[in-house]
Order: sequence, then C-alpha cells, then structure tokens
Amino acid sequence: MNLLAGLRYPVRALVMLRRHRELWGFVLIPILLNLVVGVALYAGLSMVGLRQIDQIGQAGGALATTLEFIARVLYVIALAIGVGWLMVRFGVVLGAPWYGQLAGRLEEIITGRPMPETPLTPASVAYDISRALLFELKKLLLAMAIGLPSLLLNLIPAAGTILATAVAVALGALIACLDFFDAPLERHRLRFRAKLGVVRQNLPASASFGLLAAFLGSIPLLNLLAIPLCVTAGTMLVLEGAQDPVETQHAASLQET
Repeated sequence: MNLLAGLRYPVRALVMLRRHRELWGFVLIPILLNLVVGVALYAGLSMVGLRQIDQIGQAGGALATTLEFIARVLYVIALAIGVGWLMVRFGVVLGAPWYGQLAGRLEEIITGRPMPETPLTPASVAYDISRALLFELKKLLLAMAIGLPSLLLNLIPAAGTILATAVAVALGALIACLDFFDAPLERHRLRFRAKLGVVRQNLPASASFGLLAAFLGSIPLLNLLAIPLCVTAGTMLVLEGAQDPVETQHAASLQET
C-alpha cells in the first residue's frame, strides 16, 4: 500500500462502523469505561492540585492572587493534556478484551472466514489485560532504547535538533502503530518482534497511519473517540495488508521459537 493509503483508513473505519452496527458494542463499552476512569482521575488530581495552589495563594497579597490564577489555569491545561496522554496509553489496555472481539468480527467481515467465538469472562478479561500491560512494558523499553540515545543527537550543531525531532516523530508513529495494530495480532498471540514485523511489512502506509493516529490520540477528549476509531482502522489496515500479514508473521514467530 502507498503512503496515502494509511491516511484513508480512519475514514474507512467510520464507514465500516456505520454499516455494521453490531460492532458498536465493542466500541462504546471501552469509550464509556475510559470516560469513567478519565473523569475520575482528572477530578481527583484537580481537587488535590487546586487545593495546594489555594493554600499557597492564601499566604500572599494581590501579586500572589494573580500568580494563583495563572497557576490554576496552567495546572488545569497541563492536567488535561497529561490525563489525555495517560488515557491513550492505558485506554487501549482497559479496552483490550473488547478490541479483541472487535478485531475478530472485523476479520470475519473482511476475510469472509468464520472466526471461533471467544466469550468474555472475568478470567479472559483479566488475562487479556495482563498481556496488554506486558505489551505496554515492552513498548516502553523500546521507546527508551531508541529515544534516550537519540537525545545525544542534540549535541550535533545545527542539524542535531532536526535529527532528534525526526527520530521522536518516527518513534511516536511506531508506537501508535503498535497500539492500534495490536488487536488483530494479539488474537493470534504473536510475539513482540512479529508485531514489529507487521509494521515494517505495511510500510509506507503504516508510517502515515501511525503519524495520523498519534496526532488524533494527542488531543484531549477527542482521543476517547479516536482510540476505538484507530483500533478499527489499524485492524482493517493489518487485515488488508499484502501477503496476509497475520499469517506471515505468525509463521515467522514460530520459526524463531
């Protein structure tokens, strides 16, 4: 697939969700779950932080009142961005059981092959979330292995900052691809290296999709809707990728073992 193909998948995902309303349950439940967790987290942290700012402001005069107002505004904005970022990271984890079901139904629609039923039970939900947490840890280690050494590029005069920024953008796109390609790949229990292989196999479409998905996921509140949309889009991209990427990488993963 070409570079522009990756940009079209979120729109195609909207069309898919509109045509197949039976998919809505796999999308709405994670949205509501993430909304409840996000609101509770934001409310709790805002109460604690604003109370601390109020206590500091009460100790001063008019200048302190002005600084207190500025601090409150900055804190509210920073908290919204921070909670939004956390929901992108852990929203996929919380919704993993339902996104797995969504991927299975999409695979059935796209390939025409019936998928075995995997009913959600407390044990299966706990298992899926535990694997999702382990996947998050591996992505964190990958980000540190690439991101920390890339900071040294800033030491290069002139071009160093540009190179470091390019690495950061590319790393963000890679992590976004791993986030939103994971639902169909995890259904087949692929290893982490095999999942990286799917991203590489679908270049350059995966690069453009990753950049767009990372951007959508960085916008507070909008990311609550962007996460399930990008999961749907990423699943469609993987399943429609050349040479049946799930089967190809599954075979490669078996060969590694």
